[in-house]
Amino acid sequence: MSLRWLGHLLRNVRAGEQHAFAKNRALAGIPEAILLTSPWYEDGGPMPLRCAGAGVGENVSPPLSWSHVPAGTVELALVMEDPDVPFPRPIIHMIAYRIAPDHAGPAGFGVAEGALVAGATGLLFGKGTMGKQGYTGPRPPSGHGPHRYIFHVLALNRHAEFQAAPKLKEFLAGVAGSIIGRGSLVGIFEQE
Repeated sequence: MSLRWLGHLLRNVRAGEQHAFAKNRALAGIPEAILLTSPWYEDGGPMPLRCAGAGVGENVSPPLSWSHVPAGTVELALVMEDPDVPFPRPIIHMIAYRIAPDHAGPAGFGVAEGALVAGATGLLFGKGTMGKQGYTGPRPPSGHGPHRYIFHVLALNRHAEFQAAPKLKEFLAGVAGSIIGRGSLVGIFEQE
């Protein structure tokens, strides 16, 4: 049974910008100098169905490349959020950290397609809003309209240390004061 009617009913209900990741005070004053790109879609463009979450698509993380990483970067972190969900706060789809700035990607430095899975070598994962580790692709409510899925990259000048896989609040507390650069890539996904 389709819940498309519910998506339409909630179409104007969105978590919004006030709670978006980029608005967190840990990022205040940090320049957005890192260029984050994917060969699968342009910034602000539609994400392929292959990226969509289980039950909608193949749940394959897109390949990502970065450049203009600031000098002094020891590791990178990636956070993926959906600020357009019909909830009080955005959903965090993924937190990945301990990524080497020179990690080989599809075109220079980055991560290959499908590389952001729990158990992958060369990185660690925090827990998303739903408690999962690793990439969880777009799966907006049917009929709710287009959602933005934003990958944020953070450059850290020290290694992030956690006793257990952190949720967003713990992650941001753990990296506060060590973020020296950032960037973002927006993909759009919609279920009719």
